[in-house]
Amino acid sequence: MSAENVAIVRSIYDALATGDIPTVVNALSPDVVWNEAESFPYADGNPYVGPEAVLSGVFARLATEWDGFGALMPDFIDGGDKVVVTGRYVGTYPATGKPMNPQALHLWTLRDGKVVSFQQYVDTLAVAKAMGKA
Repeated sequence: MSAENVAIVRSIYDALATGDIPTVVNALSPDVVWNEAESFPYADGNPYVGPEAVLSGVFARLATEWDGFGALMPDFIDGGDKVVVTGRYVGTYPATGKPMNPQALHLWTLRDGKVVSFQQYVDTLAVAKAMGKA
């Protein structure tokens, strides 16, 4: 099942890159628990519980508050029911015109083919600098 879990997580990134939100929602458990990194701007809603909370509290904000936001996450580590993904974020904060390119790590936990939890780790200082908050 672990190779299948990697494929599910990979499909989420692919869907996000093309704006295919139904695929993303379909991959999340109805009771998914989603945590943004401490000090990340969207950690104010931690934990986000359920797909709708993730969509409105995280993805909608990323889409409307950043120009060209992307999660370039090329490395997938198969841990069975856990999948670790590493890479970088890209995007420019319109209010400052500053770009970001911080390192990021995502820890996904899956059960029965659905994401049941997500934990983000990211260089929050780099994000804050792009937003003019540091």
